[in-house]
Amino acid sequence: MLNDQYRLAYHLMGEFGWMNDPNGFIFYNGRYHMFYQHYPFQPVWGPMHWGHAVSSDLMNWTYQPVALAPDQDYDRDGCFSGSAVQMGGKLYLMYTGHIVTGPDKDRDYQQNQNLAVSTDGIRFEKLANNPVLGPEQIPAGASPKDFRDPKVFEREGIYYAVLGSNDGESKGLILLYRSLDLLKWDYVGEVARSDGQMGDNWECPDVFELDGYDVLMLSPQRMPAQGDDYQNLHSTAYMIGRLDTESGRFHYDRYEQVDCGFDFYAPQTTIDDKGRRIVMGWMETWETEIPTQLGHYWAGAMSMPREVTMRGDQLLFQPLEETKAFRSNGFKASNLSLDGLRDMRVCGDCYELEVVFRAEEAKEFGLKLRTGGEEETLIAYRPEECLVRFNRDRSGIGLGGERRTKVELQEGHLALRIFVDKSSVEVFIQGGEKVMTGRIYPGPQSQGIQVFSEGACTVVSFKKWDIRLDQ
Repeated sequence: MLNDQYRLAYHLMGEFGWMNDPNGFIFYNGRYHMFYQHYPFQPVWGPMHWGHAVSSDLMNWTYQPVALAPDQDYDRDGCFSGSAVQMGGKLYLMYTGHIVTGPDKDRDYQQNQNLAVSTDGIRFEKLANNPVLGPEQIPAGASPKDFRDPKVFEREGIYYAVLGSNDGESKGLILLYRSLDLLKWDYVGEVARSDGQMGDNWECPDVFELDGYDVLMLSPQRMPAQGDDYQNLHSTAYMIGRLDTESGRFHYDRYEQVDCGFDFYAPQTTIDDKGRRIVMGWMETWETEIPTQLGHYWAGAMSMPREVTMRGDQLLFQPLEETKAFRSNGFKASNLSLDGLRDMRVCGDCYELEVVFRAEEAKEFGLKLRTGGEEETLIAYRPEECLVRFNRDRSGIGLGGERRTKVELQEGHLALRIFVDKSSVEVFIQGGEKVMTGRIYPGPQSQGIQVFSEGACTVVSFKKWDIRLDQ
């Protein structure tokens, strides 16, 4: 039986079993659709299916029947990640078919790209002429087996698909294909490849337009750490530049992290009827033990939806305006002088915080969340180093550790917007300049909220709301 101790209140999870990558994120026929990698029978990674849920506000989700299952020769060992696109009023899913070809399932496999179509967005039929893009269309110099995660987009009546791969020599890369009808695909070129410091395989690419620029988002595997950045085994990154659809080349100057925390992978974006570019990611980390796998019968969740905007030469990631409609039991305090530890005398395990600090003389200041007994989750800032710390060494039964990121004060102030949901924390810093996401597993009694400072500072404003979906 499903154990709901750590079940999230306002994030998308699977009904039962395992969830990983977001797939086919799209606004279609007046609703948001999220498909996802799913093993519906156990809370472990198994032969991949596509789970499916729909929402009108990206907070309340309604589960739909499993959209895809591995039941054909070309996808018999898994319906791997992909995307959704509309054509002629119908909804098409393009996904990777996974085939194990030898005794070592981690080394002996092939991958191909397939289509399924629906007229109602719920029931999908795989096309008779699958695969539509096979290993024979992989260019020389690219891996003959790592060929997956198609993200389809349309420009000027032409469909394009970016796919993740590598060069077989420890450098990730992305390939671009084009089509007029989703059925026949031609290779265009290599979009980008690792410079040697960006991982040995690139997964889950996404290309989209924003404010006159192109954005390339991807998930590099086994990317070496760069100072405080890219500390996870598998990371996420974005580049801003220009995609040349004739050559396939993406021109860019630098790359940045999408999320600087512990648990955020394989992000996928969509554009909605309001013209917003929205991104969601898998709120877990590969190759680590997830506490809910042990006797809880579920594992995996999606991050909160985040609106992607551009300021100068960087992306901002911010919570959606819709989240404010679910606030209740508001609490506000202001101009609190702080030097030491202060209990805010409010508590909870599903809430939103908006907190602004003025640094003044403090060496470090911040928040302690989900406090109780020996448990706490630390969000701290060191002005001299311009450093945010997210520490979960005392956050309960899950993995510990610390993630750090550099953020400048704005006129001496640090603004944090934080969402806590049972077993997750998402920290939006300085209006979305940086985001840090992590899963935590404290005991149910650990619900306190504290502010602290080493040296004098001021809590300019402190606002807290419970988040409830049943309003």
